[in-house]
Amino acid sequence: MVSIRLSRVGKKNHASFRFVVSDKRKDLYGPALEILGWYDPHVNPTAINVKGDRVQYWLSKGAKSSATVHNLLVTAGVIKAEKVVKAHAKKEKVDPATAAKTEAPKAEAPKVEAKAETPKAEVKAEEPKTEEKPAEAPKEEPKKADAPAA
Repeated sequence: MVSIRLSRVGKKNHASFRFVVSDKRKDLYGPALEILGWYDPHVNPTAINVKGDRVQYWLSKGAKSSATVHNLLVTAGVIKAEKVVKAHAKKEKVDPATAAKTEAPKAEAPKVEAKAETPKAEVKAEEPKTEEKPAEAPKEEPKKADAPAA
C-alpha cells in the first residue's frame, strides 16, 4: 500500500520534514517514489510547501495519508476535509497519595467477595476484626481534606 507520510530531515534538535510517497512497508529514509514537499515546524508561522497537484494525483491513485500529513494538508488548504484526531495512549500521572487511596479499595474488594462465599458462621467471626475499620478511615479522610479546601 502506498502512503504519503513525513520523513525526518535536518539537523539534530532542529528537525524539518519531507512529504514523501512510499510503500508503507519500506523504510522512510530509503528511496521514495516521490518527494511532494517539505514542512518546517520551527519557523513562526509554520512553513509548509507542498505540490498540491501531485498530492491530489497520489490520493486519486489510492494512496493513504498519515493522520499528521492529512492535518497538515488541511491546514495548507491542499485538501478540503475535517482534521483527523490522532489517538495516543497516554499514561496518567498519579500522585503517590492518590495511588495509595485508589489501591486500597481494590485490595479489599476480593475480601468482600470471599466473605460472601463463606458460611454465615465464619462471616460473623470475621466482622469484629479491625481490618475493616482502616478501610473506612481512608474513605473519610478525603471528605475532611475537601471540606477545608472548599
